[in-house]
Amino acid sequence: MVAVFDTAFHMTMPPKAYIYAIPYEYYEKDDVRRYGFHGTSHRFVSGRAIEILKANGKKADKIVICHLGNGSSIAAVKGGKCIDTSMGLTPLEGVPMGTRCGDMDPAIVTYLMEKLDLDKKGIDTYMNKKSGVLGISGVSSDFRDLDEAAKAGNERAQLALKTFAYKVKKYIGAYAAALGGVDAIVFTAGVGENDRAIREAIAGGLGYLGVEFDREANLSCPRGEEAEISAKGSRVKVFVIPTDEEMVIARDTAALAAK
Repeated sequence: MVAVFDTAFHMTMPPKAYIYAIPYEYYEKDDVRRYGFHGTSHRFVSGRAIEILKANGKKADKIVICHLGNGSSIAAVKGGKCIDTSMGLTPLEGVPMGTRCGDMDPAIVTYLMEKLDLDKKGIDTYMNKKSGVLGISGVSSDFRDLDEAAKAGNERAQLALKTFAYKVKKYIGAYAAALGGVDAIVFTAGVGENDRAIREAIAGGLGYLGVEFDREANLSCPRGEEAEISAKGSRVKVFVIPTDEEMVIARDTAALAAK
């Protein structure tokens, strides 16, 4: 029996990245800290990005991974190791997701509990199951449904997609600062690998970082295949790399069994 923890890749984060600004005793006694999730995916994709960059003689030290799907997280990877990630103690923190709220003023929790007469279970359901792009749009947590509704003129669906892309873009900027620059940005997971419009909404506005986005390459990017969607002369490379968490688990299992 082999256990592969989805948080393991993020255990290289320094204390300044994983500590919360609450009384320190809760970290000491109860291990309240940032753990991050999707670590198996971030590990595979960052490793593959490093391989691609080095094979082409490019710098491969500072990479931002965007695992975008019904659950989404961003990771800053330096020298192959995670130095920060958007999900926290639970998968609720970070960018808005299919049904999860992501980052928000924590006082909203007590406000809604009082306003709607919610108990702990009720507010947990509210934030995890009724929020995110579903909560904004009122349409769906599925980005394909949101795309259709947005194209049909649904303003709340349009707002949900714009908000999602904006929040991801903010994290990329923050992690570029944390890394001291960026060599590559990578999109992966269901939305990251398949939603061309979302990728353009995010990467198309990152020229200040050195990204020269190739719109045609993005539009013609084959589903389920690796592709570069930045221009050839772009200082910062942008890739689509399908994740393979099962492969990481299989490799870890094989390595443990060999011992």
